[in-house]
Amino acid sequence: MIPVIAVLLVFFLGIFSVYNLLVRGRNQVKNAFAQIDVQMQRRFDLIPNLVETCKAYMQHEHDTLTQVAAARQQAMAAQDVFKKDLSNSQAMNTLMQAEQKLHQGMANVMAVVESYPDLKADQTLQPLLEELASTENRVGFARQAYNDAVMEFNVTRESFPAVIFAGSLGFAAVQPWSLENQEARQSVHVSFH
Repeated sequence: MIPVIAVLLVFFLGIFSVYNLLVRGRNQVKNAFAQIDVQMQRRFDLIPNLVETCKAYMQHEHDTLTQVAAARQQAMAAQDVFKKDLSNSQAMNTLMQAEQKLHQGMANVMAVVESYPDLKADQTLQPLLEELASTENRVGFARQAYNDAVMEFNVTRESFPAVIFAGSLGFAAVQPWSLENQEARQSVHVSFH
């Protein structure tokens, strides 16, 4: 009787240990995404200021500014859906696509800004562009930390003995953040010449 109890005790302690590792990993992933969320929200808050600053100079480029504003809204909505369930790969794909669209829109605005010397010299625009460039760097670093946390969680989840219990305990794999096209891999170019 004592050997059976000892085996059961070891078994349940093993399950508790695995469960705690998975909870820790899931919480690290949530925390890492929260850092992305903060930086993306910062960028989302800066974009309307950029659009408003550019409007006065870029009256003929209304479509470009409208596209950036729409892409911002789509990215914000996709981000809200994804952060409710970080293991939802469809929501992650939607967020990555929305982010790529926003990135492309921002690149288009920067290209147009280059065509307007008065706009480039605007005292409101220069600090805003610097802040956007800094925020883009922060988003990149936050995504890297997120991917590190995702990798660690997925490795833990797929390692023995966690692989036996992870699915039944409700721990689904999490998709890392990736950029699918080469254009999205390029940073937004900001110039002050």
